[in-house]
Amino acid sequence: MKISIITVVYNGEAYLRDCIESIIHQSYPNVEYIIVDGDSTDGTLSIIEEYKMHVHQLISEPDQGLYDAINKGIAMASGEIVGILNADDMLADRNVIEQIAESFIQDSSIDAVYGDLNYVHPINNKIIRTWKSKQAGEKDIARGWMPAHPTLYIRKALFEKYGNYALNLGTAADYDLILRYFYQHQLKVYYLPFLMVNMRMGGVSNKNFLSLIRAFQNDYKALKMNNMPYAFSVLLRKKLSKLKQYWQ
Repeated sequence: MKISIITVVYNGEAYLRDCIESIIHQSYPNVEYIIVDGDSTDGTLSIIEEYKMHVHQLISEPDQGLYDAINKGIAMASGEIVGILNADDMLADRNVIEQIAESFIQDSSIDAVYGDLNYVHPINNKIIRTWKSKQAGEKDIARGWMPAHPTLYIRKALFEKYGNYALNLGTAADYDLILRYFYQHQLKVYYLPFLMVNMRMGGVSNKNFLSLIRAFQNDYKALKMNNMPYAFSVLLRKKLSKLKQYWQ
């Protein structure tokens, strides 16, 4: 079973090497690695050149942002399973993809899997907080729960069936996709109880107060688009649920 991993990057020379290293040292052999670069002007392409033997597909051109670039990567993917690892994130250890592949191989009815995530300091990789997930379903989504998106691995055929990432929801595009797949279409999704990703803090959705307000508005829009009852209440629960990550 081939697993396609997509890394989207724009001027990511600071952390890209760590991301690539975490992928190329995976124990699972059948990995297709795709990098979608947004026409970087720093040393990003030079770093990618160093690892060209391990990069199966590369595109470097201007895009409409993160989710447009992800959609490009999905279109390029030839694997049965698709996952995303952003340029400043790292797979937690060398066995992550092997464990993911085994779960799909053992149960061919699984549509997607997800796992646990650590938020780490951007410089020293010290753990700041943890996102320990659980086996969950439609009712949990309706109570504001969601899996850690960077740990989500989905069958490629589902993108063709249910659509890619929306380009009009800002940073809520991943939340919209989870609502669409988990809530509306009720995929068969399994939680794999192990650490998959170390994610560096400092994402675009939490840079400043204005970006937090926009993220809140886009999350609400995603809930309404997916016909979620009591959308405002669900959104409040979603935000409050993150507080638990600081005490796990």
